Amino acid sequence: MRLLVALMIGLPMIATELQVDHVTVAGRDLRAMRRAFEAAGLKDEYGGPHANHATEMALASFPDGSYLELIAIQPKADPAAVSANQWHRCLETEGVPCGWAVRPLDLAGETARLRAAGLRVTSAAKSGRRRPDGVVLEWETAQVGSGNGNFFPFLIHDLTPRDRRAYPSGKPTISDYRGIARVVLGVNDLEAAIAQYERAYGLARPHRQDDPDLGAKLAWFTGTPVILAAPAGPQSWIAERLRRLGETPCAFILERAQPGAAAKSASNWFGRQISWLAPEALGWRLGVE
Repeated sequence: MRLLVALMIGLPMIATELQVDHVTVAGRDLRAMRRAFEAAGLKDEYGGPHANHATEMALASFPDGSYLELIAIQPKADPAAVSANQWHRCLETEGVPCGWAVRPLDLAGETARLRAAGLRVTSAAKSGRRRPDGVVLEWETAQVGSGNGNFFPFLIHDLTPRDRRAYPSGKPTISDYRGIARVVLGVNDLEAAIAQYERAYGLARPHRQDDPDLGAKLAWFTGTPVILAAPAGPQSWIAERLRRLGETPCAFILERAQPGAAAKSASNWFGRQISWLAPEALGWRLGVE
C-alpha cells in the first residue's frame, strides 16, 4: 500500500519509510498522565508493564493504525533499570513527548540503507510486554543515531501480530481523530537538522515558516510527518526544553477524522490550521489539524 501511495503522489520512496508506528509521552506517574489524558477528552487503555523492569504503559490508538503511548515508571521498578533507560530524564517529569517509532517494510533492509547513508544503527534487539489479559507481545527494535527515537525515529518490527500491540481491545480507542499526522522535533540548529534528514531519507528541501506565537522557526518535509522546530530566541519554550531534555519530539499533531472549526488558539502551519488540545490539562503540546 505504501508503495502504491508513493507512486501515485510522487514521493521519494525512502520517505515512505517514515510512516508513524507510534509516538511516546513519558513521565513518572502513569495514573496521573491517564487522568490528564481523560480530562483532555481522550480515551486510552492500559497496556501492561514492559519486560525491561523499568516502565509500564497505556495507549490511545487510532483508525490509521498509529497510537500514542503513555509510558511511566512501573510499580516496584528496578532503580538501576530506570536509571539506564534512555528516556530517564523524561521519566522524571509530569509527562512530556520523548520519542517516536516507524515501521519499515523491511527492517533489515532499512537498517542497511541507513548505515550506507552514514548513520549509526544498532542491531535489532528483541523486547516485549504482557498485556493485562495475559497476551504476550514480542517485537524487535533498532535504534537510529543516538538516543531512543529522540531525533531520528527508531525502527520496530513485530514478531507477534501487530494488531495485538496497537489494539488491545480489538479496535481503536479514539475515532474522532484519524491518527498521528505530525511529529514536531525540537532541534538546536535548524540547518544542521535539515541536512541530517535530507541525508538519511533522500528528502527534498523542506518548506519553512516562522511561528512568532510559538517562538519557533519551522521546517516541514513534504509527504512526511516530520516538522523540525528550532527556537526563535533564547527565551522561547523550545529553547528551555532543549536545555532541559535535549533534542526530542516537543509536540505531536493529530489529524481530525472530520472537518471541524479551528479553535481560537489555532496556528496556521504550512496551510493547515493547528489547534492545541487542552494544554492546561495535558501539560504538554498535542495539536489537531
